[in-house]
Amino acid sequence: MEKIPFAKPSFKGNELKYVTECITTGWISSIGSYVFKFEEAIASFHGMKHGIATSSGTTALHLALAAINIKENDEVIIPDITFIATANSVKYCNSLPKIVDVDSKDWNIDISLLEKAINKNTKAIIPVHIYGNPARMKQIMDIANKYNLAVIEDCAESFGSEIDNKKTGSFGLISCFSFFGNKIITTGEGGMCLTNDDALAERMRMLRDHGMDKTKKYWHAVVGFNYRMTNVQAAIGLGQFEQYEKFYEERDFILKEYISQLKNYPFIKFQETNSNKNVNWSTTVLISGINQQNRNKIIDELSTAGIESRPFFYPIHVMPAYSDKIYHASEFNTSIKLSEEGIVLPTFVGMTAQQIKYICEQLIISIEKYLK
Repeated sequence: MEKIPFAKPSFKGNELKYVTECITTGWISSIGSYVFKFEEAIASFHGMKHGIATSSGTTALHLALAAINIKENDEVIIPDITFIATANSVKYCNSLPKIVDVDSKDWNIDISLLEKAINKNTKAIIPVHIYGNPARMKQIMDIANKYNLAVIEDCAESFGSEIDNKKTGSFGLISCFSFFGNKIITTGEGGMCLTNDDALAERMRMLRDHGMDKTKKYWHAVVGFNYRMTNVQAAIGLGQFEQYEKFYEERDFILKEYISQLKNYPFIKFQETNSNKNVNWSTTVLISGINQQNRNKIIDELSTAGIESRPFFYPIHVMPAYSDKIYHASEFNTSIKLSEEGIVLPTFVGMTAQQIKYICEQLIISIEKYLK
């Protein structure tokens, strides 16, 4: 069997056609029809008024925080389990990411700890829909409204997930998406902010384009950024978006196959979902009773068997840049346990039932060796 990658994109739609048009017309940079088409398509899909395309998911997060004027001495609450960009984007504003432990069932920010982390310096909450599973947005919004806090949704991994038929990315003041190569839909690198606030949308567009006044060319009233998406990237993204339903169905099939193959092993645990539509970004399991050293050996053995897998995200609070207690708003028993026991399995459009069966067989062989 050929080596099975952890993730890979699928380009079987209009991606090449749209990119070819960009090249033949010369519209390859950040001004072009595909940028606007892609922004409108993603915003409309989520029932939002404005889409602001960016160069990455990280720049989308930073742009959102800069737009709401997060500054020095402000605090922004984030979960302990997330990709490092969530924390870094807060630091880019010279503000403080307040780190909170996650829930043992859905692996998202622990609602019972959220309110305890709020103080007079708290300005925003960034819930992360980890591995595609929606956070408890109704409770989060209730708490945010109670304390007049902005909510910036990190939807990098949850494109298309829903809570009671309402899409992630349509709850907060601003939502941020990533279209990196391993995401549900991709532009290679790229991201987007969504909002219903007209003034915020205008401010994000200005900040994204070097802080340039839209009515006075080359006039910069504020310090901005070059966070623009290219027309070529947006062309790829639009071609991807047109295939979203197919992508969702295949990822749902992959998750169901993994569950079918692994459900009878009591030491395997899957993430519990909070929604009626949970997009399977990356199939992730916990191996109960394993330690981190042996989990890493299992990853190495899978690689030897031709299977690329990944460890669970490491907790933010153990990273050298964030290990100081000033960043901590809770203890982290759950995130530590998840990080030690978690393994992320190959998940990509085009996977076959045969590949999944082989992965599960090799996984169980390795696990049972280290659980003895």
